[in-house]
Amino acid sequence: MINRALFPAFLASLLAVSNLQAQPITAGQHTRVETVYGTIEGYQDGNIFTFKGIQYAKAERFMPPQAPNRIEGIRQCKVYGPQAPQGESLRWNDRNSQTDYGFGNQFVTEPMDEKGCLVLNVWTPSINDGKRRPVFVWIHGGGYTGGSGHDLPCYEGRGLAEAGDIVVVNLNHRLNVLGYADLTGLGGRYARSVNLGMQDIVKALEWIRDNINRFGGDPNEVTIGGQSGGGGKVSTLLAMPSAKGLFKRAIVQSGSSLRQALPETTRQFGIALAQELGQPATDEADFSKFTYEELNQAVQRMSQRGIRSGFSPVVDGTILPQHPFDPASPVSKDVPMFIGTDFNEFTFDISKDMTWEEAEAVVRQRQGNRADRFIEAFKKAYPKAEPKEMTYVDTGFRAGAVRQAAAKSAQGGAPAYLYLFTWKPESNALGASHGMELPFMLHNVSLQREMTGASEKAYKFEELISNIWLAFIKTGNPNVKGLPKWEPYNAETGVTMILDNKCEPRQHHDRELMEMSRSIW
Repeated sequence: MINRALFPAFLASLLAVSNLQAQPITAGQHTRVETVYGTIEGYQDGNIFTFKGIQYAKAERFMPPQAPNRIEGIRQCKVYGPQAPQGESLRWNDRNSQTDYGFGNQFVTEPMDEKGCLVLNVWTPSINDGKRRPVFVWIHGGGYTGGSGHDLPCYEGRGLAEAGDIVVVNLNHRLNVLGYADLTGLGGRYARSVNLGMQDIVKALEWIRDNINRFGGDPNEVTIGGQSGGGGKVSTLLAMPSAKGLFKRAIVQSGSSLRQALPETTRQFGIALAQELGQPATDEADFSKFTYEELNQAVQRMSQRGIRSGFSPVVDGTILPQHPFDPASPVSKDVPMFIGTDFNEFTFDISKDMTWEEAEAVVRQRQGNRADRFIEAFKKAYPKAEPKEMTYVDTGFRAGAVRQAAAKSAQGGAPAYLYLFTWKPESNALGASHGMELPFMLHNVSLQREMTGASEKAYKFEELISNIWLAFIKTGNPNVKGLPKWEPYNAETGVTMILDNKCEPRQHHDRELMEMSRSIW
């Protein structure tokens, strides 16, 4: 369980990170909301009402989520709730990788709690003016094994809520073995013990449907969005019947998932897990007696013997009836999509210049007998690129995004708009790497200064990018003033909007390059 004594310091650290300029913070009767489950009290931070750690569901281990308990009295919702249990190596804190942009305070470690992690956070301009604002629900990345709704400073919803006069929500849900182990092979009471992390997210969307009007939001104008693993979760939600009608629009950033795992493999893993723990391979198996660490140790022992589970959504036939975009699910035919990736995605230090001869040597080492074709395709796609850019151009995430947009377009339903984020901060040797668009679209450049450089150009670009995202959140169309006309993607034109200091639409500009690639997801 969580040591609640840690919470005051945890809150103070988060507020220090998220408020570069002091804002008056108040709380009391004027910051209380009567939800379906009882009264909660948040705080007012400048012009934005903030509610953190709201319990949207409860769940027993490996069981589907249920409605939360009724609140007795007034529940204080002023502190982020705990994140889902996860391995230390999967948490943002104390990491030093190419995608670790920092939590802003290296002395802060988010608490973890299996029982208390089904929480969400709300930022809204008003709770009592009678308006019904568009709602943006942000789903965090970290694959299906790590992360939380507030593990990066730029995930905070205050900036976008204020900039766009919308309601912003983010959330936590079960992860890894707790959220994505498939135990349906045990039968009986485990018949729905699959895709639990996805079931959690659906439960959060149901809470939003039933309560967001009390926070100044419109339950009929909900957009879901996510990056990396969050994009994979959004892709999956688009194929889940239980999620149908809970959102109107969807955004997938560097996480386009076309296919998911199959039960032929995942059910065998669940049976093997029970046996590894000395439990019967039936619904008599009792996993509650084991700690999270013991579950992880069992998974590691199994992995060493070649019994592995990717811990991802499963096409179980009921909760997820089919692969999300192979072909596109009819569940979301009428849901407009906004899909894109970053030019570099996963890269290392790209500050070193190269000659064309040096760059081509790297490509020949990587591509083998495909090298000449790759070099020709890259130069055709990016004729003004520097030589070194050929060595770190992304062809995995981008390929998945193109294929997802094509599958969506082939449905003949709502449109899909495709982008490629190529903006590179002068201060960052990673270029337009995985997640670089996050502080811009969430209107939080100032909260990720080490990532964006916080230059005058960065703040100017922030206004354009956040306005594009806000336009889609509000209308399902990303076109805004100052942007060239952006047409939906289709197989004939293949329009991708390049997002940079100078934005431009390109038609099938990298088709040959993508034909040589494969989807990461």
